[in-house]
Amino acid sequence: MNVPQTKSELLLAIDKNFNKLMSYLNAIPPELTSDNSMDGHCKDTEMSVRDLVSYLLGWNTLVVKWITSDEKGLPVDFPETGFKWNQLGLLAQKFYSDYSELNYNALITELEAVKDEIVKLIDELTDDALYGKPWYTKWTMGRMISFNTSSPYANANGRLRKWAKNNNISLK
Repeated sequence: MNVPQTKSELLLAIDKNFNKLMSYLNAIPPELTSDNSMDGHCKDTEMSVRDLVSYLLGWNTLVVKWITSDEKGLPVDFPETGFKWNQLGLLAQKFYSDYSELNYNALITELEAVKDEIVKLIDELTDDALYGKPWYTKWTMGRMISFNTSSPYANANGRLRKWAKNNNISLK
C-alpha cells in the first residue's frame, strides 16, 4: 500500500493493516505468545509476540498523547519524554516493561481500544490539519500518525508471518 496522503487513505491503511494484524494475533496459540523467539526491536535481541503487542500499544498510546497534547496547545515531546529518536530500542524495552503485567488477552483489548481512539481523533481532523502543513520538523501530522500506526502494523504482520513460518504455525 502506498504512503497515505489523505485522511481517507490514512484511515484505510490503519484499518487494513490492523485487521490483518488482529487475524494473525488471534491465530497464535496463547501458550506461544510469551516465547522469546522473534527478532527483537534491538539488534541481536529476541522478543515474544506479547512484546510485539506491547510495542504497538506503546506507540499507539504515544500517538494519542501527541494529538491530544497538540489539541490542548501543549508542546509535544517527540518521541517520548526522556527519550530521543536514537533511543528507540530503549523505548521499546520500556513498552515491554510498561505492559508486562497485562495478560495477552488484555494486551489485545488495550491495543484495539487505543487504535479505536486514534481513529476517532483522526475522524475529528480535516485533511488540511493532517496533511496541509509540517507538524514535526518536515513531517505532517498524518505522516507521523502513519509512521506509528499503519506502518508498524504492516511491519508487525511481516514479523509475525516470519515467526509463524519458523515455528510451523498457520496464521490462516
